[in-house]
Amino acid sequence: MADELFVDQDEVEGTASGVWSRMLAGNRRFAEGKPEHPNRGAEAREALVDTHAPEAAILSCSDARVSPDIIFDAGIGDLFTVRTAGQVIDDAVIASLEYAVDVLGVRLLVVLGHQNCGAIKQACKEYEALLHELTADAEDSLMAADSISDIDERICDSDSIMLRTVGFSIWQAHESELESAEDFERVHIARTIEQLVERSEVIQHALAEDRLMITGARYQLDTGKVEVLSF
Repeated sequence: MADELFVDQDEVEGTASGVWSRMLAGNRRFAEGKPEHPNRGAEAREALVDTHAPEAAILSCSDARVSPDIIFDAGIGDLFTVRTAGQVIDDAVIASLEYAVDVLGVRLLVVLGHQNCGAIKQACKEYEALLHELTADAEDSLMAADSISDIDERICDSDSIMLRTVGFSIWQAHESELESAEDFERVHIARTIEQLVERSEVIQHALAEDRLMITGARYQLDTGKVEVLSF
């Protein structure tokens, strides 16, 4: 009990959970309209000219309404951010996140989706168009079902990167009988995390060695709050 009472607070706050708690506290300030804008002055800028040690890496959507440094009320050098439409990953994204983990030593990786995602909407349109193409000539429901039996393969072979990536998440959601845009967003976040772990040995090793924690989150445009996802 005595050891528990005298835990080194600096050590606790340096863990991934401590970093995430601070980020969520910053988000609460932002959502309540009380941001502190920490470490954004000239002194902070000058101190980071030669080096930086971000506490977390974030893979987020490129949407102009979703700026991680702002919504988490973070300062210069606090967050290592990688942004693509629909937080889609490719080799460059993986290499960037691996750099954050292995070289910069971040302890936390956040995959951040958001409400009303345009990439989700576009992928839905392309998914529905593919469904229509495959079933247009079907004469009954059995023929229609047979026509889409290999739709997952059709999605993977599509020329559209949005359909191959985000669209596959939408197909997975439908397979689980999930139909809302919010469900699609959450499923896509979960699948993005799975892909990062599957495709990156660096991330795999960091997780196995307890050097890294990965979490999924969804930013709500209407409230400014970050929803923490559990899978």
